[in-house]
Amino acid sequence: MIFELKYYHLLKVGENMSLVEVKDLYKIYNPGENEVRALDGINLTVEKGEFLAIVGQSGSGKSTFMNMIGLLDIPTSGTYLLDGIDVSSMTDDELSEIRNKEIGFIFQGFNLISNLSAVENVELPLVYRGMKKDERRRLALEALERVGLSHRLNHLPKQMSGGQQQRVAIARAVAARPPIILADEPTGNLDSHSGIEVMKILHELHEEGRTIILITHDNDIAKEAQRVIRIQDGQIIADYLN
Repeated sequence: MIFELKYYHLLKVGENMSLVEVKDLYKIYNPGENEVRALDGINLTVEKGEFLAIVGQSGSGKSTFMNMIGLLDIPTSGTYLLDGIDVSSMTDDELSEIRNKEIGFIFQGFNLISNLSAVENVELPLVYRGMKKDERRRLALEALERVGLSHRLNHLPKQMSGGQQQRVAIARAVAARPPIILADEPTGNLDSHSGIEVMKILHELHEEGRTIILITHDNDIAKEAQRVIRIQDGQIIADYLN
C-alpha cells in the first residue's frame, strides 16, 4: 500500500512528461572480453497516444528492448522513465506492480492457460490486481465482446482457432484498460485473415487513445504503425514516420 501511494504520487508529478523515455540504455551479457551488447546505448522517447513499431531481425536487440520497455528485465545501465517515473533500479515487486497496471501484453504464442476458459484467461490479470469477482467478470465480458468472442466465453484454448486465441489474448491485455499495449509479433502465428483482424483491433485501440508499441520483423506489419524504429546490433539505426 505504501508503494502504491508513492507510485501514484510520482505518476501525478510526471503527468506532463513523455510516456516512455529511455536514455543511454545498455544490456550487456558476459561483460569483459567476450561481452555481448544486446542493447548498445539506446535513446528513445515515446509520447502518449503514439502507434510505434520497433523493427529488427533476429538478434538485432528488439526482443531485449521489448523486455526492457515491458519491465520484464532490467538494464545493465542507463535510465528508463515510464510516465516520469524512473523504473531502472526498482525491485521485482515494484516492477510487477507497475507492469500490471500500466502495460497490456500481447504475445506471438498467445500465452493462454490451457485449462482455463476464455473468460477465465481474461480475468487472470485482474485477479492479480486484487479486483473483486463481480468487477473482474464484468470487465472480462466487456473485453471479450469488443474482440467479437462473447459467444466463446467458456471455450478452452484448444477449442479455438489461432485467431480466436489471439483475440482472447488481446481481451486479456485490454480488460484493465492499461495505457500501453505492448504487442510482440502479434500476427506471427496467424493466417493472413486472422492477422488482418488482429491489426484492426490494434488500430481501434489506438483510436481510443491507447499507446501501441508493436514489435515485429515484418516490414509490411511495420507499415501499419505511424512511426517506425529500426534496431540493428543493439542500436537504433532509423526513426521515421510512415
